[in-house]
Amino acid sequence: MGSSSAWSGRLIAALVLVSGLVPSLARAQSCDPAQVQLRGPFGQAQFSVELADDADERAQGLMFREELAASAGMLFVYEYPQHAVFWMKNTLIPLDMVFADATGRVTHVHSNAVPQDETPIDGGTDVTLVLEIRGGLAARLGIAPGAELRHPAIAQTAAIWPCAAE
Repeated sequence: MGSSSAWSGRLIAALVLVSGLVPSLARAQSCDPAQVQLRGPFGQAQFSVELADDADERAQGLMFREELAASAGMLFVYEYPQHAVFWMKNTLIPLDMVFADATGRVTHVHSNAVPQDETPIDGGTDVTLVLEIRGGLAARLGIAPGAELRHPAIAQTAAIWPCAAE
């Protein structure tokens, strides 16, 4: 055991080191996996999201939900870019679907998908992410193709709006 003054000196040095790291840690964590951020000519929007990042979660989606807060949504994450087609079977609320590529660029928006409709909704090719939000919000907020989506599920080296950027 060392003296208390030596121990105090090491503690102070450790606190200085940690305090120097905290700002960079905060910047590195600017993306929360439970949040999706969007930006474009409309400004910025943020949604609290549930992730659907495996086949079972994507198949279930927002089925059987009776409500969805205006600030909430579900983010579907695919392992690789693909042709994405959705439907509204067993979905009880109207939804907007925001389709994005592997960089986070919004490529297509489908507005006000009709509850329980089994008509295929084609989101296009090269889709890696789909954000489902309350029906009508995309138009009201101005979310359109070309908008940028930020989330840690996007490979940050390819992201058009990386998590560490402020």
